[in-house]
Amino acid sequence: MRALRASLILVAICALASGGVVAGSRAAPPERLNLISIVTDDQGRWAVGAYGNKEIQTPNMDRLAREGALFTNAFVVTPVCSPSRATFLTGRYPTELGITDWIAPVEADAGLGMPTNVVTWPQVLQRNGYRTGLIGKWHLGWKPEHHPTKRGFHHFFGFLGGGARPVNPTLEQNGKDKRFDGPLPDILTDDALRFVERNRARPFALSLHFRAPHLPYGPVPEVDSAPFKDLDPTIPKARGIDVQQVKKWTRDYYASIHSVDRNIGRLLDRLDELKLTGKTIVMFTSDHGYMIGHHGIHTKGNGVWVAGGVNGPKRPNMFEDAIRVPLIIRWPGVAKPGSKIDAHVSTLDTFRSVLGMLDVPAPKAVQARGVDFSETLKRSVAPATGAEEVLFGQYDLHNSGLAFMRMLRTPEWKLVRYHYANFQDELYDLKNDPGETRNLYRRPQHREVRERMEKQLRKYEKAIDDPILRAEREPINRKARRKRGR
Repeated sequence: MRALRASLILVAICALASGGVVAGSRAAPPERLNLISIVTDDQGRWAVGAYGNKEIQTPNMDRLAREGALFTNAFVVTPVCSPSRATFLTGRYPTELGITDWIAPVEADAGLGMPTNVVTWPQVLQRNGYRTGLIGKWHLGWKPEHHPTKRGFHHFFGFLGGGARPVNPTLEQNGKDKRFDGPLPDILTDDALRFVERNRARPFALSLHFRAPHLPYGPVPEVDSAPFKDLDPTIPKARGIDVQQVKKWTRDYYASIHSVDRNIGRLLDRLDELKLTGKTIVMFTSDHGYMIGHHGIHTKGNGVWVAGGVNGPKRPNMFEDAIRVPLIIRWPGVAKPGSKIDAHVSTLDTFRSVLGMLDVPAPKAVQARGVDFSETLKRSVAPATGAEEVLFGQYDLHNSGLAFMRMLRTPEWKLVRYHYANFQDELYDLKNDPGETRNLYRRPQHREVRERMEKQLRKYEKAIDDPILRAEREPINRKARRKRGR
């Protein structure tokens, strides 16, 4: 009997030593992953080395691509910052949030900001034990109820409005404005390093939102400008542009991006030093795309004609360069290093995908749209083609211009409707004209495609009760009321 008892004890000891579980015991819960979400401001997909640019120098963004997965078809649903950032955090369309253009100071003063009745993914992470922080740009309202610390972040260090000086900025720290000396990207990253070190022993989710490479592009430290001092950059071919001006803008833009990249390197190195790399997901993207001479335009969806100078006439648009963004995710042990994923994803998917990567359930009542692409990351391949390849976009330009645009994009075609404006609608054959150089909207031979796309676009508008439909119905309703009153 004693021999049998000793044998059983020996078996139990061996099972424990080999990682087995004895009946009645509980396995230790899996270690929770951290998240660092890095968002740049105004960085086009074309302005990253990993996406094929041979002239820019982005070694740390490229490192993330080598060590993680690069999405080749990542989009935003709107081509300017405030509405895009709101969608990124909530998984809702801009009109559902009431933020359809960048929030101007007069609008922020009047109370426009992130709706208080809409859940953000940082709020969900907060409720599930994560320490959350936002460092850098907010631009989603500055009334007390819209403050980042009321919208899902324990810690905030940065600026509430749309911009800050690229050097010696004034930033909010511990609820008070304070002037700091030095380059803004370095100052923000210094605080990010402190946040990571303070929270190294608990699960954390850090959002590092750089202001760069937004205008003005500089000044930047010499270490960031020197690599491009003598560069003769390749620029788009467009009629009427000042070639030398566009080349200077491009060099300055590259230098600004380099200042971000250098600081990303500092952050990645600190994760290595703290032995946090293996349990920290790093997600890198931009709030929307960008153009420097592309289509003859400078900046983004509310860009100006290059030929008209910095303050030239607006060219509202939803060109590919304005809506395509870099998206690189390093997920150690899951996303295959160096993989490229062709799945079509957008900022609308971020809410559900962040929760999916961190294995945090979404609240049952949450109204976030989009899909969870974390399973795609696990397989490192695109899912079967289908509805996920259709992108519906919105942009209501009302600052320094006026345009009400709705877009429907498939891998083959893009339709852009300009509501309340005649002869401005656009239709592009993306398969045969990826540069969107020929507007086919009024070509008789493409009438069938146009009508099919318009019908599908209308379905998307109806599905979210797009205000553009209510506005279109209003004149008819007024006319009907007048008729009934006679």
